[in-house]
Amino acid sequence: MEEEPGNPRRSSEESTTPFLSLNDGLIPQLFTSVPSLNEAASYIAQSTSLFTRCFSDYSVEYPSSGDSVTHEQELTTFSSTQNGASLDSDHPSSSGSHSATDTPPIYAGVTINSSEGPSQNTSAIVQSNNSGQSGLSMFQGLIERARRTVRGSADDIGWLQRASDMPSVEDGTGRFMEILDNIRHGLHKLPNSIVFLLVPGLFSNHGPLYFVSTKTSFSKMGLACHIAKIHSEASVEKNAREIKEYIEEIYWGSQKRVMLLGHSKGGVDAAAALSLYWSDLKDKVVGLALAQSPYGGSPIASDILREGQLGDYVNIRRLMEIIICKVIKGDMQALEDLTYERRKEFLTKHQLPSELPVVSFHTEAGITPAVLATLSHVAHAELPLMAPLSAGESPKLPVVIPLGAAMAACAQLLQIRYGEKSDGLVTCRDAEVPGSTVVRPKCKLDHAWMVYSSLNGDPSDWDASQVCEALLTLLVEVGQRKRHEFAMKDE
Repeated sequence: MEEEPGNPRRSSEESTTPFLSLNDGLIPQLFTSVPSLNEAASYIAQSTSLFTRCFSDYSVEYPSSGDSVTHEQELTTFSSTQNGASLDSDHPSSSGSHSATDTPPIYAGVTINSSEGPSQNTSAIVQSNNSGQSGLSMFQGLIERARRTVRGSADDIGWLQRASDMPSVEDGTGRFMEILDNIRHGLHKLPNSIVFLLVPGLFSNHGPLYFVSTKTSFSKMGLACHIAKIHSEASVEKNAREIKEYIEEIYWGSQKRVMLLGHSKGGVDAAAALSLYWSDLKDKVVGLALAQSPYGGSPIASDILREGQLGDYVNIRRLMEIIICKVIKGDMQALEDLTYERRKEFLTKHQLPSELPVVSFHTEAGITPAVLATLSHVAHAELPLMAPLSAGESPKLPVVIPLGAAMAACAQLLQIRYGEKSDGLVTCRDAEVPGSTVVRPKCKLDHAWMVYSSLNGDPSDWDASQVCEALLTLLVEVGQRKRHEFAMKDE
């Protein structure tokens, strides 16, 4: 029988042919000559469609001339039945008509009849192209999330040092080492005319020994020393208000001015108190020392909370909210306030007063096998049932955890990922306060060492209370020098 014009003969062995929709149209059949490849193509198309649905909530939408592309649209597979026809682009004909016995082809569940006008056919293809654009948008969104995840905080670390409007720092490491050596030989110079206020950092409410050894050492020297009982997991501005009230209470009760030393987030909280309420505190505060404080921000906090990363797929932010808000009973804003975005926003509006003496101290954590085996004494447990009847107090069992190993692992991660030296949580560059006297010791000390003593008992190791004393002694000298400079300017 002769072929009808414009309707080429179809082979009876022709199998179902898949088509994948993309931005510019339809990919023609590629695998019809080899049935196994044809089946593989169909399987890949179906898998792609399923994969698209799994991540439809995170697809990136781009504006289009037609209807808006929704998250639920996906890559579409076009199939023709055994009696169906391929697109005319594959088998061109003179008239473009089909025989009366042909079954109308089905595209993405839409039956296109020959009797329908070109506008109906075009609308079905446009809908398929929109679905293809949605799939590509999802893939582009995935690539963008991967890029943001890999880039991380590389552009933010050390931003304070690059800011042109920030004052320069002064290196006080040499003088600090001299003071520390004198302290270790029994020469102490801290005046008793000052009250010392220690401000603890994040999660200090769950560490009963935080700053305890330093306060005990100061008390033995006859110095008035207090540990600020703030909710360390609260926001920076909330703690700043509480620290202001602490300072005023100490000043009115003792008629002595206050010198502050803040560790980690405690330094950020203390600096915020002086920045926000300096007009009320300038006659009551001698100076501020920040030890291992993320004054410029923390890459750990920023990498965890940054939006648009691969971590959004597993809701890392929600996990942190559960830990901080439900388990620790804190405020999520406490961690958010340590991100680079929040620190830039705060420091743009509230900088430390230029007349305030400031010392900043940062260290680099060691990553040797000996450090990995170090245990930190974070608390103690009382065992009353095991105490002898004649004993005056219950025996205490030290509670130790491998904080050194955790800090070493974080420090190595920051070194490999960003090429930055850190104490495990805070990079050295982010801990330097603009306009301050900076102490950069070469000794390897991690972030937790400052407040939790180790159990190695080596007398040659640095003692945290002695380091705090040396920092505050240096701060007294910086304050005397700064007051002299301001007096010279006034004359």
